[in-house]
Amino acid sequence: MSAISSIAISGMNAATTHLGVAAHNVANAVTPAFRRQQVVQQSQPGGGVSTQITRAAEPGSNLAADLVQQKVALYSFKANLRTVQVEHEMLGSLIDLKA
Repeated sequence: MSAISSIAISGMNAATTHLGVAAHNVANAVTPAFRRQQVVQQSQPGGGVSTQITRAAEPGSNLAADLVQQKVALYSFKANLRTVQVEHEMLGSLIDLKA
């Protein structure tokens, strides 16, 4: 797997984590004393990202932020997926040229 694919896949994994956390927060918004989960995302040396799930210090929900986060995660996943697809297409074109 190339560095481009590895970076894009780490981005897709991060987007999936963000989406899951936002969905979890929405599903538990009315649970008494529920503390929202949050995703801390950090860039990695050489490319890519890592994520860590934490809990908010105070109980309470923020449905607007969670719904926006779901949309952002969806667009981020699609952008990283497109990167993998373009790399695959370019590699196929290169192989066709060499064959």
